[in-house]
Amino acid sequence: MVLEFLFYAFFIFAGGFILGYWLRKQRTSTKIKSAEEKAEKILIEVKNKQNDILLKTQDRALKIIDDAKQEEKKRRNEINGLQVRLEQRENTFSQKLLELQDKQQKLYDKIGKVEEVKEKIHQIKKEQVEKLEKIAAMSKDEAQKVLFKNIEAQAQDDLMSRIRKLEDESLETLENKSRDLMASTMQRLVSNYTPEITTTTVDLPSDEMKGRIIGREGRNIKVIEQLTGTEIIVDDTPNVITVSGFSPIRRHIAKRTLDKLILDGRIHPTKIEGAIEESKKELALDIKKAGEDALYEIGIAGFDPKLVQIIGRLKYRTSYGQNALRHSLEVAHLSALLAEELGADVTLAKKGGLLHDIGKAVDHEVQGTHPEIGRDIAKKFHLPQEIIDPIETHHDDKPRNLISVIVKVADAISSARPGARHDTYERYLQRLQELENIANSFEGVEKTYAIQAGREVRVFVTPNEVSDLEAHNIAKDIAKKIEQELKYPGEIKINVIREMRITEYAR
Repeated sequence: MVLEFLFYAFFIFAGGFILGYWLRKQRTSTKIKSAEEKAEKILIEVKNKQNDILLKTQDRALKIIDDAKQEEKKRRNEINGLQVRLEQRENTFSQKLLELQDKQQKLYDKIGKVEEVKEKIHQIKKEQVEKLEKIAAMSKDEAQKVLFKNIEAQAQDDLMSRIRKLEDESLETLENKSRDLMASTMQRLVSNYTPEITTTTVDLPSDEMKGRIIGREGRNIKVIEQLTGTEIIVDDTPNVITVSGFSPIRRHIAKRTLDKLILDGRIHPTKIEGAIEESKKELALDIKKAGEDALYEIGIAGFDPKLVQIIGRLKYRTSYGQNALRHSLEVAHLSALLAEELGADVTLAKKGGLLHDIGKAVDHEVQGTHPEIGRDIAKKFHLPQEIIDPIETHHDDKPRNLISVIVKVADAISSARPGARHDTYERYLQRLQELENIANSFEGVEKTYAIQAGREVRVFVTPNEVSDLEAHNIAKDIAKKIEQELKYPGEIKINVIREMRITEYAR
């Protein structure tokens, strides 16, 4: 029994061992197979990713090549364009050179012809002398024939002289009629002239307000002067301060700002900046209203609102001391009266007269003469050619049509009235403008104001672009350039201001 039991136990143990070995082998085989499949799968994914990366790399390389080709093509086109423009300039230069040579040759030909004519005159004079010498040896009949011929020539000269005299009398009659027409037109229109000045007074409630406007260490008055481009003059005159500056717009903004600050009572830099911005907006509205009032006064409608705004800007522009808007309105009225007398289109004459100086509204911002600027403005707003012509040709010797002639005559009448214009005042404003232009021509200059009747120039430079040393050099260069290019009495003080302002808020 014991042996049998041991035998069965050994048999069971051996069977269990074999079965466990077999199961373990099967499990190990399964894991190996699973690992191989997983490795194969990872290998396939790696190959796929490699292929994707390779494709993306190829696409990127092709894109880079295409971009390079496009850039090369673009540069080649630019080079070709430059070459074409260079060839065109060369052709233009060659053509102008040929034209110059042709004109020179024509001039030489004319000189030669003049010499030939002079030679012929000398020859004719010589022949006449010889003929006179022969007359003394002529018979009576021959002398009579020569005398009759001379009388006929003299009669022809007298006849031509009489014709010229009649023509002169006709021109004199026409001139007298034109004078009567202009005199009648001028008598039908009456306009008042107020001389433009360069200062504006501001009334104060009390002298104590002067100190508040000046501020601690002058900070308030400096801010006002810097932002408006004017000079605030505080003197011993009771309850009054003076705003000085040659630009009516700047003076008007400064006056409005001071009136607002005086009314509010709180005067400090932040309040000043807000008042100036508000005054600028009010001035823009005032300019628009001035343009609308001008159109209403002469009975014209249908203009573009932007063109009306430009017309209103003439209110703050002067020409030889004459207000440009009042001058334009007077020219419009005179043009209408002249057109009515001559049977021309009165509406076209009014529009041409009102807009003839429209270029002066922006001539300080746009390059060119005011007739050219006015022509461009009229074309921009699609005005008819009948209005563009008087704008462009009202200073020409031979205007293109009747409306242009009427506007030219009306402009001359308005300008020639006694007291209408002051030439010295215009030259004075021109000198102030030239002072500002000279200072603005230097790099780093942000803005320039000519004050103290042109005796001082304040130049504000950009602190990030100009150092303190460069500011000293700019002041010297500006003074040197003014000495070389301008004529002026006394001396001019150049103030170059380099100010860094940093603002931060604590919240």
